[in-house]
Amino acid sequence: MTDAIVAEGLVKRYGSVVALNGLDLKVPEGTIMGLLGPNGAGKTTAVRVFTTLLEADEGSARVAGLDVRGQADELRRNIGLSGQYAAVDDNLTGFENLDMVGRLYHLGRARSRDRARELLERFDLSDAADRPVKGYSGGMRRRLDLAGALVAKPSVLFLDEPTTGLDPRSRLGMWDVIEELVKGGTTLLLTTQYLEEADRLADQIAVIDQGRVIAEGTADQLKDQVGGERLELSVATAAELGTARTALGGLAVGPVEADERQHHLTVPVAGGSAVLMEAIRRLDAESVKVLDIGLRRPTLDDVFLTLTGHHPDSDSAEEQEK
Repeated sequence: MTDAIVAEGLVKRYGSVVALNGLDLKVPEGTIMGLLGPNGAGKTTAVRVFTTLLEADEGSARVAGLDVRGQADELRRNIGLSGQYAAVDDNLTGFENLDMVGRLYHLGRARSRDRARELLERFDLSDAADRPVKGYSGGMRRRLDLAGALVAKPSVLFLDEPTTGLDPRSRLGMWDVIEELVKGGTTLLLTTQYLEEADRLADQIAVIDQGRVIAEGTADQLKDQVGGERLELSVATAAELGTARTALGGLAVGPVEADERQHHLTVPVAGGSAVLMEAIRRLDAESVKVLDIGLRRPTLDDVFLTLTGHHPDSDSAEEQEK
């Protein structure tokens, strides 16, 4: 499979601050790569380099087979970009915004207008097409911005934290739109702080921190790296806590953690729902009164804390540059 995006040893410095520190990345054609990392990890800087908005100090990158430095003009005609903040003109209508983008891509008057109407309908904005964008909600503005990135039907699309600041309903709607896009073969690089977003949308995830990729794989593979599954249960008494710990010891694939004050037990396990059922059978056989039990996967904070050592809202080089 051909790679639509290839980065080798990308370095970008802002004075003494290093935003990219030897970034290596490959994204196969027709797939979604989720670039996951805390604020300031270098995600947006990487996107700026890939989309010719910024030149790297060292290293090389090719997008859609084109060199980002030597073939920048041609490359811009083959890519789309939706940044962290909706790049729309508040004083124009939704239709006028998209029509303007089409004109900038030299699609011609008729094609630009047709494409604008087509995208407004696709993104459920037809009813608001002739209203000034300053009256749009946040979710509508994000959809319009994404529509603008698709006017020229790019083969490679970059979405930089497209759902940040959206309410849950708008975020789910945006996910549906993104999933529709890739069905047509578009290659997508998606930056996000949300593991659940990458989990649903991405074929592969690259975790970036301090300007370099520190882990790569599917969402499940990354979760396994930070501890995999764990069985969590609460019992009625301290005595039962000890009984439960003994009963479940044979299922553990790592150290068992007990909170005696809360009568809570955390048991690292493997095997999915089958191990949960076995645990329930063992506890029932020992007449342990279980108040709560469940099979948990690592949370977003688990992944960030284990792989990067800090929470996803920590700032570093990129935030300082902003």
